Amino acid sequence: MELAALETKESALFPTYARYPLTFVRGEGSRLWDDRGNVYLDFMSGLAVCNLGHVPPQVKQSVEEQLGRLWHVSNLFQSLQQETLAKLLADHSCTDLAFFCNSGAEANEAAIKLARRYAQRVQGKERYEIVTFEKSFHGRTLATLTATGQDKVKDGFYPLPEGFAYARYNDIESVEACINERTAAVMLELVQGESGVHPADPVFVRELAQLCQERELLLIVDEVQTGMGRTGKLFAYEHYGIEPDIVTLAKGLASGLPVGAMLGKRKLREAFAPGSHASTFGGSPLAMAAGIATLRTMLEERLPERAAAAGRYALRRLAAELQHAPPAKAVRGLGLLIGIELDRPVEPFVRELQRKGLLVLPGGPYVIRFMPNLYVAHDEIDQAVERLADVLFQASDK
Repeated sequence: MELAALETKESALFPTYARYPLTFVRGEGSRLWDDRGNVYLDFMSGLAVCNLGHVPPQVKQSVEEQLGRLWHVSNLFQSLQQETLAKLLADHSCTDLAFFCNSGAEANEAAIKLARRYAQRVQGKERYEIVTFEKSFHGRTLATLTATGQDKVKDGFYPLPEGFAYARYNDIESVEACINERTAAVMLELVQGESGVHPADPVFVRELAQLCQERELLLIVDEVQTGMGRTGKLFAYEHYGIEPDIVTLAKGLASGLPVGAMLGKRKLREAFAPGSHASTFGGSPLAMAAGIATLRTMLEERLPERAAAAGRYALRRLAAELQHAPPAKAVRGLGLLIGIELDRPVEPFVRELQRKGLLVLPGGPYVIRFMPNLYVAHDEIDQAVERLADVLFQASDK
């Protein structure tokens, strides 16, 4: 069905997405083609999913080879692919164990369950509460939207599960006020992307890690968006000199195939005994083949370092080009997760940039997010910055 026909016919899909009137049919590297032949520079990367660009050849080859061998097998049997990816992740992180699922929300659900079960079955304490943060985002399932510190995602879904408290971001005293005898863990993003690209303060993060250690609380870092090289390190926690007990991953792990992962320290093994958690499709051979190829490519080609350099270049160019554009208020970010804050709602600018062939994403009502793939070239950054500057200066002239 072509888009023109779709626009005149009621969709058979639930209207859960406010979709833009674009249909993409092909992608390569930093570019996407729509069904009318128009070409777009993609600075969304499928919401920080396509970190190697669209259809990366190394991942494509791995998936094609796996397609000819095996698509699915029950998790009741051994999985060489899961063992391989788990070992790669353990070797290049502060964690030792992995559980594979299908999405970031599922990874965060697993982390919440693991934290509670560890407290109750291993520590022997009646703990179940998780401290999260205002303006955070952790997913759309009932538990993860409850963990999310934004009321807008909870509207109409009450009653919500109990067991969550919300502290102010970058405020250690607020965290301490939330902790009580029921607290099992603290869960945070090191860059709050959905609410406007706000990196955590390094002093706060170190104080938080120390506090968790002193109170025997697990520290969960949600790296669903920030992981896999996005911030200029393989994992964002590496910027802060800490070692979380649990790390959650998804988006960039398999270059677009659905996969999530919860990584944890060895001490947590006992808490997730057989029968305590499971996923029918989690860790499928196809997803694992994509994840192995993605991670190996990222490591072999040193893409986190490349993302760090590209991010520094992008921040310099944005600061220079937008300093006299009245709608622009601030530019901030870490690696290739960059926010451009405006003094007015960004949605009209997002749509105008689409018309100019640049795909960007809102980060809350007043922030435009730049999230190109980790291979992004300086000339592609230049093109994106110039198109954004053009749109903002046009707005300031009106």
